[in-house]
Amino acid sequence: MPQTRSETRREPASSGWQIATCLHGFPTVGVDGVAFHDAGPEVWDDTFAQIADVGFALAELADSHVRPADFAPSRRDELLAIAASHGVRMPSVHVQRRSIIWPGREAENLAYAHRTIEAAAEWGMEVFSTGLHRPFTDAQRAALWFWTAPGHKDPNDADVWRAAVSGFRELGKHAADVGLQVSLEMYEDTYLGTAVSAVRLVEEIGLDNVGLNPDVGNLVRLHRPIEDWRETYTKVLPYANYWHLKNYARDEAADGSWATTTPTSLEFGLINYRQVVRDAVALGYRGIFLMEQYGGDSLGVCATNQRYLRTLLPEEPPTSLGASHGPAPRRGASRA
Repeated sequence: MPQTRSETRREPASSGWQIATCLHGFPTVGVDGVAFHDAGPEVWDDTFAQIADVGFALAELADSHVRPADFAPSRRDELLAIAASHGVRMPSVHVQRRSIIWPGREAENLAYAHRTIEAAAEWGMEVFSTGLHRPFTDAQRAALWFWTAPGHKDPNDADVWRAAVSGFRELGKHAADVGLQVSLEMYEDTYLGTAVSAVRLVEEIGLDNVGLNPDVGNLVRLHRPIEDWRETYTKVLPYANYWHLKNYARDEAADGSWATTTPTSLEFGLINYRQVVRDAVALGYRGIFLMEQYGGDSLGVCATNQRYLRTLLPEEPPTSLGASHGPAPRRGASRA
């Protein structure tokens, strides 16, 4: 019998790339009412066992689950030991919904970010990821999919913009001192909500270790007219140093009067990751790929996406760029 396409498909052997999973599939608070941050070792052990069972050796630690800045050293060592016992390492921390320009909380959130950078270095991490999005509104919490309800919008205010630039520059310098990259996540209606604005922000920050997390999935899922994802990636990929990958099936009216989206795997959504990943590698991207998924079996879909992504990558990250590969990457984009 002739072999099927799936039987002849090459085995994913791109072992030199770092591919991590998110923790979205695990509750932030257990059925016993105890937060994951404060959970007993048996909860952590089960979590990392599941992560390892589906083929991940790396996991992003988002502060929705664990706040490294607020962890006692003994608990940190316990968590790291449990993860290591399953062959799992945490190379990055993601601070979410703690905007450094949130009115009335600017100093508090900036200080928290500094403490998280210090903790990330002590934990042996490589990347501090954050953004400018704020906590969900009541409408977002009540919605089936939070992105279908309106959230916070950053103001069109030059002073607030300068505060964002200044704050991130301060964090970037701190991170550089302790050997970390800083990655700023693209997110709707913030100063990181369009390609032009996100690139301008990073350019004005002006540090080699501060780049973009080109999470264009955050924009594709919106139930409203959006920028063309191909044009967005063209602008932002040269600044990428860490990458949340997810995809959505999208349908919309030609006149822009309606749009609808639903989460799906990388292979089946609107974004053509086969092309985008090739473009990123050609531009010099050598950073961590973080698999992210909302709804359903999040961890299972992340595992599926990891297997798919490995078929798109060369076996090892290229060590140099050819002349036809476009502009050389920013130094922040080339760290493996």
